[in-house]
Amino acid sequence: MSAKTVKEIMTAKVVTVKPSTSIEDAARLLVRRKISGVPVVDEKDKTKVVGILTEADLLAASPTAKTVGEVMKKRVLSVSPETSVDEVAEILVKKKIKRVPVVDAGKLVGIVSRIDVLKAKYGG
Repeated sequence: MSAKTVKEIMTAKVVTVKPSTSIEDAARLLVRRKISGVPVVDEKDKTKVVGILTEADLLAASPTAKTVGEVMKKRVLSVSPETSVDEVAEILVKKKIKRVPVVDAGKLVGIVSRIDVLKAKYGG
């Protein structure tokens, strides 16, 4: 196995939404960008992760829900840029998640998805 770290494989330009973003706008963003989830960042400090929003959250949203803040998961698992690729692969599998934000000193610096890990481990 390689000794690569997350900072070598993460996507640094992270698509994000805010808790006040409408569910419709968030859903359109996921579809347009062809992504399955996004970190939710603080309204003022756009580098502070306050939640995560996935396709499943949007599909399960009640008809009365209007904003991302009402349907996002508030407990967010994150990794540091120094986390090994093998370790992040284990986290994604064990926690049954598809992506994990990369946070350094409390600030969002990237995101790593399952496909990023596959590319790092097997090429592509």
